[in-house]
Amino acid sequence: MTASQTPTTAEELRGAGLRVTAARVALLETVRSGDHLDVEAIASGVRDRVGHISLQAVYEALNALSAAGLVRRIEPAGSPARFEGRIGDNHHHIVCRSCGVVADVDCVVGHAPCLTASNDHGFSIDEAEVVFWGLCPDCSTARTA
Repeated sequence: MTASQTPTTAEELRGAGLRVTAARVALLETVRSGDHLDVEAIASGVRDRVGHISLQAVYEALNALSAAGLVRRIEPAGSPARFEGRIGDNHHHIVCRSCGVVADVDCVVGHAPCLTASNDHGFSIDEAEVVFWGLCPDCSTARTA
């Protein structure tokens, strides 16, 4: 592979020290093609690609992919965990209070960790997680109608 080629999903898994399986390839591709998917939606997408997979296997694979830094797990308050393929840029999220849709928000201030704590309590901060809450355009329109 030359430097200009994009690695395949299998190469990314191997590069992260993970075993390459059809289910893991399908799972990573499902997360990357989706939009802040929950575990049920990911399992459905994987089943569409490779056939049967247990929910437990999906959870285990998501944990491995998250730990390897290939997917990002987000957990908005009151919502199930969701997963996305956008990693490594410390972006934030906005969540609709009505329907639960999640959208990405680029970094608020600039370099990670986007926000500086007024008192870091001695911590070495390397990430800030911000969740904005509101109503998405569809839910806002429905409320005014």
